[in-house]
Amino acid sequence: MGFYNWCIMPILTKLRPGFWRFQKPGGGPKKRLVNFPRLWKSSVLITSAVALLPLIFITIIDYNVTQHSIESELFLRTSRVVSNTRRSISFFLTERRASLDFIVHDNSFEQLNDPERLAEILKNLKKGFGGFTDLGVIDSMGRQSNYVGPYELKNKDYSDQKWYGQVTDRGVHISDVFLGYRKVPHLVIAVKRDMADGSFFILRAALDIAPFKNLLSNLEIGGSGDAFIVNHDGILQTPSRDHGKILEKVSVLIPEFSEKTEVLEKKNPNGDNLLIGYRYIEDTPFILMIVKNKRELMKPWQETRLKLIAFLVVSIILILVVILSTVTRMVNKIYMADERRVVALHQAEYANKMASVGRLASGVAHEINNPLAIINEKAGLIKDLFAFTETYSHDDKLVGLIDAVISSVKRCARITRRLLRFARHMDVSIEATDLEELISEVLGFLEKEAEYRSIAVSVKVNDVPVFETDRGKLQQVFLNLINNAFAAMDDGGRLDIMAECKNKRIVTVTVADDGCGIPATDITHIFEPFFSTKTGHGGTGLGLSITYGLVQELGGTIFVKSQERKGSIFTVTLPLQMEGKERSEK
Repeated sequence: MGFYNWCIMPILTKLRPGFWRFQKPGGGPKKRLVNFPRLWKSSVLITSAVALLPLIFITIIDYNVTQHSIESELFLRTSRVVSNTRRSISFFLTERRASLDFIVHDNSFEQLNDPERLAEILKNLKKGFGGFTDLGVIDSMGRQSNYVGPYELKNKDYSDQKWYGQVTDRGVHISDVFLGYRKVPHLVIAVKRDMADGSFFILRAALDIAPFKNLLSNLEIGGSGDAFIVNHDGILQTPSRDHGKILEKVSVLIPEFSEKTEVLEKKNPNGDNLLIGYRYIEDTPFILMIVKNKRELMKPWQETRLKLIAFLVVSIILILVVILSTVTRMVNKIYMADERRVVALHQAEYANKMASVGRLASGVAHEINNPLAIINEKAGLIKDLFAFTETYSHDDKLVGLIDAVISSVKRCARITRRLLRFARHMDVSIEATDLEELISEVLGFLEKEAEYRSIAVSVKVNDVPVFETDRGKLQQVFLNLINNAFAAMDDGGRLDIMAECKNKRIVTVTVADDGCGIPATDITHIFEPFFSTKTGHGGTGLGLSITYGLVQELGGTIFVKSQERKGSIFTVTLPLQMEGKERSEK
């Protein structure tokens, strides 16, 4: 809190525009034309909405379109990989089935039952196609009559095997991957040949699944992708990195049958979005599946999205900074223009009021002077008559009463002369001015208040010559300063006015009081228009502002030093001779 009060608060105060600190004057011609804080807020809101809403709207559209395009591209790329891989697997199986079909139709049952010929055929198949591990010839009774391979399978009876029934019905059979007698994962392709006598035989070949594994492992999938083959029951036909081992149940859901390549989006048990591309391979029990982690695939887009959001945030900040600075500057200019208007109106009203006061004072003085002259004349005549009358000439009481009347008339005459001088100097005029006399005249209007409140007033004018200045404006300056000092002091206070001449060119006058003082936070604002420490107690905040303007018009300066609860010192400096002004005619 201390750091905020000592460091942050002064900075914010300096940055705050002037229209945030304005105090509303009264109604009439001096009222504000607009509510400036409200104007600032509405201007910022409207400008920000016009500038930012299209930017945000376009960014949201671009964000959605780009994201949709990237997701569509991911679906399309996955579908393309699945289709291409399916064609490779289908071609692999079709090629080997066709080779077996060619062999079974190019050789008779007797020729294929020749071990050497069958061994030569297997050798050529391995050399030309690869993937073959053994060959067997099975007669119509289901007995393997000839076999070439690493196992002892000759004369093995397959008549009770499910695949045997399928191949006799369909003419061809491609099996699932299984372990069988070999205890090694493999698959079987069997083709049937019908003979003229109505019997048949079957050529059966076992294939290693290594070509499938090599084909799937070499795919460039991305997104932590996994490619594998399952059968229609969901049993893995090739190993999977993330979804199970070979011949285990796959951990993802088997998709529904489709004649074409499909790509789906599913959630795994961990809540991650998975991109699943699959294709049923025709005339086989196999389903090719490619599973990708969508979050991994979208990482490049996430980075782009962060850059897009960062760009949007930076753009919004820059736009807001420009809007705030521009609107603040424009509203502040309008406020300053309106302030000058209000100040000008107030100064005109103030000058008119002072002129009215002068005219009133002049009229009152003239109206009072006539009866005073009559009273003074009659009192003098009565005194002279008393002097020639023996009865009253020695009556000290009556003579004293007459002298008291004459003394009061003289005192009233002095007051009316002071009023006449005050009224005469209300008009703008440059004339020779005795500073001590002028201060005494101003104090003459306030001597009764000072006497009533027991305020001690001290005036010291040290070697200040008569100098040329606008006497009326200088009267108003000291009248305002002394009035402010009286308002700041408690009863029994003290006011010291001291004037001296420096450098034979400048007169310095200090008005010091021991009143309540001015807070440090207000000291820099007291000469601003409408700033008042007496807001709500009749203060308009224009007295010192007008005083400041009057001093400047006189070619001088004014500044203040003050401490709370100790008092204030106003210092006014004035030139001994005003330049560029015409002297008043006497």
